[in-house]
Amino acid sequence: MAVLIDENIGLSQTTGIIHSVETCGTVDGPGIRYVIFAQGCPLKCQYCHNPDTWNMNREGSMVMSVPELMADIVTYKPFMEFSGGGVTLSGGEPLLQANFAAALFKACKESGIHTALDTSGYAPVGLSAPVFHYTDLVLLDIKSGNAENFKQITGRQLGPVKATAEYLSENGIPMWIRFVLVPGLSDNTEHIKELAEFIAGLKTVEKVEVLPFHKMGEYKWADLGLDCKLAQTQPPDENAVEQAKIIFRKKGICTN
Repeated sequence: MAVLIDENIGLSQTTGIIHSVETCGTVDGPGIRYVIFAQGCPLKCQYCHNPDTWNMNREGSMVMSVPELMADIVTYKPFMEFSGGGVTLSGGEPLLQANFAAALFKACKESGIHTALDTSGYAPVGLSAPVFHYTDLVLLDIKSGNAENFKQITGRQLGPVKATAEYLSENGIPMWIRFVLVPGLSDNTEHIKELAEFIAGLKTVEKVEVLPFHKMGEYKWADLGLDCKLAQTQPPDENAVEQAKIIFRKKGICTN
């Protein structure tokens, strides 16, 4: 679909609601990265390790302007250039603040800084496309390849995520697909095969990262008074992770 890109996005007027910033991240894209965690998310994933990012109006979040962020970002540019890193916008779901995301990434591109977007892909493509215009790499979190299982995990529909993946594929935007393996929730072999089949049809996927479920954010659920349905679930063993990777490899897809 054709999307009008506003080349005159006003940087000084554009602000974002930010949960936190990690200045030397190493797991959210290539190299050393300046990672900005945006506040707000439309999904309620059962295994989310940042449920404190769900509420857009959460007390303690920060309102930050693009120039304010860029003033700090550029001080880390030597580390980014040395390591092949850049800026990653994560969350929460950064595409809930699409104008801010587009303005930030436009400023990064003007400063010669690599941009990566960590997203669920759930936002409508028409809203997301201006952000993708300034994005070098999308870290696309696909929770399941099966529609019913996806809804079980997130409370939402799979269709918009597939539409985002297909848009990125057709527009030549590189992707790393992220898939979290949760015992008893996302580890059904047939569901993983459905996901592998879908990914195999995309043109710009560089690899799939199979990420084992962990319990490091579980305390946040308790702190927020939320019911953690996975409180008794343990991380998958190495063999389970490897078996999931094999399913993707059989479709010719590189894995982490």
